Amino acid sequence: MFAEIITIGDELLIGQVVDTNSAWMGSELNKAGIEVLRITSIRDREEEILGAVDDAMKRVDIVLVTGGLGPTKDDITKQALCRYFNTRLVFSQEVFDNVKRVLATKIPMNALNRSQAMVPESCTVIQNPIGSASISWFERDGKVLVSMPGVPQEMMAVMTESVLPRLRERFHTDVILHRTFSVQRYPESVLAERLEEWETALPACLKLAYLPKLGIIRLRLTARGKDRAMLEHALDEETQKLKEILGDAIFSEDDTPVEVIVGQLLRGKHLTVATAESCTGGNIAARLTSIAGSSDYFKGSIVAYSNEVKMRLLGVSPQTLEAHGAVSEQTVVEMAKGAMQALQTDCAVATSGIAGPGGGTPEKPVGTVWMAVCYKNEIRTLKQDTNRGRALNIERASNNALLLLKDLIK
Repeated sequence: MFAEIITIGDELLIGQVVDTNSAWMGSELNKAGIEVLRITSIRDREEEILGAVDDAMKRVDIVLVTGGLGPTKDDITKQALCRYFNTRLVFSQEVFDNVKRVLATKIPMNALNRSQAMVPESCTVIQNPIGSASISWFERDGKVLVSMPGVPQEMMAVMTESVLPRLRERFHTDVILHRTFSVQRYPESVLAERLEEWETALPACLKLAYLPKLGIIRLRLTARGKDRAMLEHALDEETQKLKEILGDAIFSEDDTPVEVIVGQLLRGKHLTVATAESCTGGNIAARLTSIAGSSDYFKGSIVAYSNEVKMRLLGVSPQTLEAHGAVSEQTVVEMAKGAMQALQTDCAVATSGIAGPGGGTPEKPVGTVWMAVCYKNEIRTLKQDTNRGRALNIERASNNALLLLKDLIK
């Protein structure tokens, strides 16, 4: 069973608003056994809405539309859908009562808000539990189009409470199952070559996808069919084969972020950690502390951007900086040791590098990052020397540093 998502709004196309709706809808539809074939974003123009809807209705059985249902003149989705389905807007007392309930004591009722009770005559109306824009469910030739508000909270509420249950009841969908494995220490091309024979021999009901993520590759194994038990058995068999091939290069089997895995290890071993960050600017600390309960194991961070701070707060020796420079293995080792001592932790992570876009030299080009991790008396270091642009250099270094720490304390 296939679906298409159409998001409406000029704000999406000029980058003023990021379309998070489609990602959430795609995930929830997939859980329901409905595969999204295409996602389209269009302007608030009637002809463009009509064209996108007509194209989608020719391709798939389910079309989900979000946006353009507000009370202002630029919200024209209802009018466009009335034209497409050859119907008209009529006043619904039931919808008006819901609008009054939603707006009570918050927003005064006026003509624009009252217009929210005008609904397409030929659709099935679904009430919005938290907003004034109702949901329109159209059916034609065995196909379904659902028009929903673009406000994420409202869309999620109506999808969860009404639309998805109705779609499950209306269509007999396939079972779709996923297993995701996070893999380290492999470039994508090398991993693909390593898995070529296994991937070629996969059963027809299984499909493999590669999802690179800056130092980490996620492998998503998808099973699709009617028989859940058969699909789960096939996934179990192929998972075992994959583990035999890759061994401990697989560090997660449920797409768990590396910072969560590190936190679980630290908590399980009753360890504490600190970070000493230069080029990553506190990003590693931010990721570690984004996890609820991280105060159990995270003590603090020193963002030592300047050499003065590296020396004064972390105890990096002037001689080390003079002989090897701030971006060096020797410096990050001293930074990690200094963080452990200054913050009294069991282990520490340190980074120093040239994130870019400037600052590189022939000996140390942009993208060069040294990182070190310490645990008790053991130290491990790693050099990163790939330039992907400032933001990606920082994110990749953060991933690599966390993976280095995970391997050390594990």
